[in-house]
Amino acid sequence: MPENLPVKSDEEIREWIESNVPQGEFRDQRLLLIIPDATRTAPLPLLFRSLHAHLAEIASAFDIIVALGTHPPMSEEAICQLIGISLEERQSQYANVGLFNHEWDNPEALLELGTLTKEETAEITDGVLSLEVPVEVNSRIKDYDRLMIVGPVFPHEVVGFSGGNKYFFPGISGAKLLNFFHWLGALITNVGIIGVKGTAVRKVVDRSADMIQKEKRCLAFVVNGKAEIYDLFFGTPEEAWEQAADLSARVHIERKPKAFKTVLSCSPAMYDELWTAGKCMYKLEPVVADGGELIIYAPHLDEVSVAHGEWIHKIGYHCRDYFTQQWEQFKHVPWGVLAHSTHVRGGGTFENGVENCRVKVTLASQVPREVCESINLGYLDPATIDPADYANREEEGILLVPKAGEMLYRLEGE
Repeated sequence: MPENLPVKSDEEIREWIESNVPQGEFRDQRLLLIIPDATRTAPLPLLFRSLHAHLAEIASAFDIIVALGTHPPMSEEAICQLIGISLEERQSQYANVGLFNHEWDNPEALLELGTLTKEETAEITDGVLSLEVPVEVNSRIKDYDRLMIVGPVFPHEVVGFSGGNKYFFPGISGAKLLNFFHWLGALITNVGIIGVKGTAVRKVVDRSADMIQKEKRCLAFVVNGKAEIYDLFFGTPEEAWEQAADLSARVHIERKPKAFKTVLSCSPAMYDELWTAGKCMYKLEPVVADGGELIIYAPHLDEVSVAHGEWIHKIGYHCRDYFTQQWEQFKHVPWGVLAHSTHVRGGGTFENGVENCRVKVTLASQVPREVCESINLGYLDPATIDPADYANREEEGILLVPKAGEMLYRLEGE
């Protein structure tokens, strides 16, 4: 079982920031905060207000960019809601705060920092991939003296643990590097990388962040499912992430004695498309038995992906080997999309033209049956499911996860 640690009160968090985030570092500095979007559990309203009160009058600029990666842009109203301010407050006490979306698909919004050479990528990845990869980041960073990441750390399917320099790449990066290391993570596999600190993908992310010639800081934190903070860490992105990842490993990994034949993995409302609700599979795949079924229960969800849906509808969801064994047919597809496909579908084989996935993945959402079948997923009508019917049945091989996507489930001894 994860450790049952106490959480900090709002007042304790404000006091921690006042004591541990040195004002002198930010005096007369143009500061850009890099924050997650609404697909991460985080007490951003409390943290935004605390940091603004602590630093805004000292810094010469105090702005925010949402680290969208390739997620859809947010309206200004939605960003205000994300950081917990009213539209009236936006027009008054926070009128000078710039609120920006990342634009991953706008070349004019990107700045090329340099290139990872073939030799570097071969060395970093132990020969898994050897490619020359341009490193691009949102060009707004040019306008600031200091960049501060403010984000949570969780087990993560691509990089091992989220947070730290991941808020630069892919948070505010271009697609070229994003596609490269997402596919790298897929080649290693979700089960092989999730919840592991020292990964090849993390090395790629950190090496790329070294190219950002700005002062970088990170306020990393670890939360429970109610967005209550266990602890916070401040320092360089590497230092803060290192400590937060150690704590995340203690509180975000649930170990089970045996695998389950059926898992009902309930998607929270913050995952409003399968692109993000796929986390309901990523975090549970290690505890689904061979031949078992994982159901992504998301009655609110009606979209596969806003940004990437066209590609997903073309290729569907398949195991890694389905793509690697037919590489000439699929190598032109954005590699981040291929990675997402394999992570949702899970492990499997492709031999003699036959795909054999280890787990059946079923979607219970507003996405119609014919669409699910066309993208190689099972379908259930969410109206026929009562999560209570799956509760307290672990001895029968049935697991209910009421809020899936952030807690990682593993078998004991693995």
